[in-house]
Amino acid sequence: MEEHEHIRQLLFQNEQQTIAQKEKLRDQLIEYINHLLLHDFNALVQVLYRVDVSELKLKELLQKNPATDAAVIITDLLIERQEEKINIKESFKTKRQYPG
Repeated sequence: MEEHEHIRQLLFQNEQQTIAQKEKLRDQLIEYINHLLLHDFNALVQVLYRVDVSELKLKELLQKNPATDAAVIITDLLIERQEEKINIKESFKTKRQYPG
């Protein structure tokens, strides 16, 4: 399975799960991001670019939280960005249904 596809599936699953299931998927994503950090950094950079994670925000969080595992920070940013995209998409659906 392609690297990006695995992450896309985890992020997509995350939006459709209970809190406990989301935590489990988050843990799986952290593990996978850690793997990419250690073994395929270029693939990780591509994922961050494709999901459109803010490089500035990532650098800032990494600097402000040196004791936090980088994979945790990256995973949370990936999930946050995915949730932002979903919210934006939903807001456009709402605007189309109820033109103001």
